[in-house]
Amino acid sequence: MSHLTSGTASMQGANLSAVTEFILIGFSTFPHLQLMFFLLFLLMYLFTLLGNLLIMATIWSERSLHTPMYLFLCALSISEVFYTFTIIPRMLADLLSTDHSISFTACASQMFFSFMFGFTHSFLLTVMGYDRYVAICHPLHYNVLMSPRGCACLVAWSWVGGSVMGLVVTSAIFQLTFCGPNEVRHFFCHVPPLLKLVCGVNVPTVAMSVGLVCIMVLLGCCLLILLSYAFIVAAILRIPSAEGRHKAFSTCASHLTMVVVHYGFASVIYLKPKIPQSLEGDTLTGITYTVLTPFLSPIIFSLRSKELTNAMRKIFLSKLFLRSS
Repeated sequence: MSHLTSGTASMQGANLSAVTEFILIGFSTFPHLQLMFFLLFLLMYLFTLLGNLLIMATIWSERSLHTPMYLFLCALSISEVFYTFTIIPRMLADLLSTDHSISFTACASQMFFSFMFGFTHSFLLTVMGYDRYVAICHPLHYNVLMSPRGCACLVAWSWVGGSVMGLVVTSAIFQLTFCGPNEVRHFFCHVPPLLKLVCGVNVPTVAMSVGLVCIMVLLGCCLLILLSYAFIVAAILRIPSAEGRHKAFSTCASHLTMVVVHYGFASVIYLKPKIPQSLEGDTLTGITYTVLTPFLSPIIFSLRSKELTNAMRKIFLSKLFLRSS
């Protein structure tokens, strides 16, 4: 009897460790729309890529933009490019392919990099809020507090923080045991659909811990940004002239708009009610923060920043003039 029990246990262990790949089924419920989705998301991805590359190239080539605010914007564009590259090319390939499998290692890597660049984005938005706070509330100390070395450290720590968050979340999820069904109800390796495929007594604890860590970090960043803007608003209201108030606030407009978009869609992921949702709902919700938010980012910063827009126009016209001459 003991031999039979041990044999059964070993067979169960073999079954539990047998998952070597996952099947991403996010778009399987839209069979007739996959070509349309492919063309739409391809155009949005190319626009996102080209928009961010244009922002980086403009900041790099225009000396008047070599300021802390635009250094942070350049770092933000870099994180956006890497974040979309982690998810969208694979998603586009799956829309055209019948093979939606992804290896265990590739799935873990995708989760790590998506969380790494996603949280780096949040930390950089927080740093940009601090930059606006110093510029408006402590203008005389701006060059000291936002020195080139200080700015480089803030960017570096944002990337380190994102890497730590990616490592913590990915290691917590992939140390769990995947029980058998390997169909991921999403178009990339995200935490909630993967948690539905694991088993063990510690799964609820791990799921709650991962969720709390992510929510606490995002709320911490959001509260720091709100605190920065509380001081900024108070400082702007003390400016006597309407023109001065408008000029001060206009330097914050693009960042504030991006914060609202970023945290608005992030709240959809982490603060939505934990009720059963259809595959279609999960897929469409995922598109908002993987495709739509990165797509809007270069538009917001380009349209809301006159300095950046003028620099882009200046570079474009100079290139056009050189070609025509």
